[in-house]
Amino acid sequence: MNSFFSPRAHVRARFTPLTLSVAILAAFPSSQVFSQGIQAADSAQVFVVGSRFSESRDIAPIGATVITAKDIRDAGVDNVNQAIRKIGGVFGRQSAYGTQDFDLDLRGFGTNSSQNMVILVDGIRLSENELSVALLSSIPIDSVARIEIMRGGSSVLYGDGATAGVIQIITKQAGNKTLSGVVTAELGQFKHKELRASLAQVWGNLSANLNLSEQKADNYRDNNAVDQKNINAGLVWAYANGRLGARIDSARQESGFAGALSLAQFEQNPRQTLSPKNFGSIDTDRFTAFADQQFGAWEMAAELSRRNKTSKSFYSSSYGDSAATYTSHQTQFSPRIRNVNAGNELTVGVDLIRWDRLVDSSYSQADASQKSKAIYLRDEIRFNQARVAVGARREIFDKVSINPAAYSIDSYAKTFGLNAWELQGSYAVTPTLNLFAKTGQSYRVANVDENGFTPIANTPLQPQTSHDIEIGATFGDAKNLFTTRVFRSNLKNEIFYDPTATNAFFGKGANVNLDPTKRQGIELELATQISADFAFNSKLQHLAASFTEGVNAGKGMVMVPKNLISMNINWLPKNGQSANVGLQWVDEQRYGGDFSNTCTAKMPGYTTLDARYAKSFGALELALSGTNLGDKQYFSNAYGCKSGIYPNSGRQLKISARYEF
Repeated sequence: MNSFFSPRAHVRARFTPLTLSVAILAAFPSSQVFSQGIQAADSAQVFVVGSRFSESRDIAPIGATVITAKDIRDAGVDNVNQAIRKIGGVFGRQSAYGTQDFDLDLRGFGTNSSQNMVILVDGIRLSENELSVALLSSIPIDSVARIEIMRGGSSVLYGDGATAGVIQIITKQAGNKTLSGVVTAELGQFKHKELRASLAQVWGNLSANLNLSEQKADNYRDNNAVDQKNINAGLVWAYANGRLGARIDSARQESGFAGALSLAQFEQNPRQTLSPKNFGSIDTDRFTAFADQQFGAWEMAAELSRRNKTSKSFYSSSYGDSAATYTSHQTQFSPRIRNVNAGNELTVGVDLIRWDRLVDSSYSQADASQKSKAIYLRDEIRFNQARVAVGARREIFDKVSINPAAYSIDSYAKTFGLNAWELQGSYAVTPTLNLFAKTGQSYRVANVDENGFTPIANTPLQPQTSHDIEIGATFGDAKNLFTTRVFRSNLKNEIFYDPTATNAFFGKGANVNLDPTKRQGIELELATQISADFAFNSKLQHLAASFTEGVNAGKGMVMVPKNLISMNINWLPKNGQSANVGLQWVDEQRYGGDFSNTCTAKMPGYTTLDARYAKSFGALELALSGTNLGDKQYFSNAYGCKSGIYPNSGRQLKISARYEF
């Protein structure tokens, strides 16, 4: 069975201006790292962690996009998920639960996008081992120092699920001020209310931070209200050549489940619900300890993390009421060591992860666990204007599920190993032109929910593998930077939900290993300082996703827009005023499950417009913002042909006050 926080769980319960952007991109030269407006005082403090160790900006991960805290402030973004979508240009689908946790999709993986990328916070996996998205809403936006988006296969360093790429969120370290903080209050339509507070204190080598937030909203749709509370606290002791720290992150989230609509129902009233009694909650607590220490040319680092999560759901239908509780725990220990000597950087590390989940419901009593142990090695050589990196990973998985419930089909035990490798290189042809290329193998394994609903009873799915290749170039300087990437991924045994397959209950719908598929396309990124007051950035993605073999060979994959464009312009006149305007155009998509491409319609494309204006009065900033200003009625989630539709939100206006000290 699927976790209740997967949109598919809802579905099964109910079913037993391209030319303009190209012209703009051609007009200005730009880069993969578009956050170049950093103040000189901050540049030395900006680091990237593409090698799982801190690095200076000039050796950022090859082909990566970096979003800084300044980028976030300039765009007026108020949550991490929105920053990734609006500034990073990553496609996202509306949350089915009224929360800020949109399904993010790197490189066209549709309904399983969240399972094909890894999201980390300070090196700890936030990605789930079940069909639910990573709770980015639990990360306070004011605590974020930077976000790294590494597109393409990255399993050598990050393991299972890093087929489409990795998103790494790095939180801030205390600065030089003894006491600092930010308080933000926000009100908006649909009874939106949010209060955030961030506080940091420094005592010599010891620093502490505390973040509190609460958000309440009725949201656009009926029975889609959300109430979320977060608390995050950290303590760091820095000493000669090292540091020790600990962090606690806790989130409490409750929301109503508005459920899916048919196309006719959406056209009649996209705000309606057919499930007025359905609701759920998630309680998450994460405890992390970390350390790093330098010994001359050697550096050692490690994180130890424990996450406890309880998810509850209630569904009411004509068949009766159903309640479920999912209790899961995850422990991760990731020690590693690095040697940097004469332009050579060697990294060796281990990842040990244990995850378990117990289900208590009328339909399942599954007790499932997954243990994985991995060792990886990566060596990067830098000489003259070139960088070459090679790496490999071996990971052993031990998956067990026991379900004593009647008619259960998810009892199994399986042990297997997987390999990943990569070869990357870049060469600075001139000070303003850099070429890069990457190739490798990545993998992902079926999670507990996918293995719980398969065509053959008590038989888990085969691992998914992908062979990836990418070439690209960056051109320009700190003010005008342009990046282009061309990529292709060939996948075998892609793990996906097929509504036409027969499950072990002899009904329709099952998680399966698909016939071979591929993703290929081109990505363009632009960032330019148009004038002293105006900055512009844009992302364009053209993507083809299709079957390469089997009965659907040549057919397009589902819920993948062929074209995606996002554009943002910032006005920063340095007189206390600021403004941001963002536009996104998403091409049409095939409805979910339409592998044969026979549905007589497609999900319509759409264009949305967001804007924000702010005025500062000393330490106080007042702002007015709006999303979907054209009040476009559209949807980005639809799991059946003209059905299984989860509408996106209409226009919403908000006012906010922010005080920084």
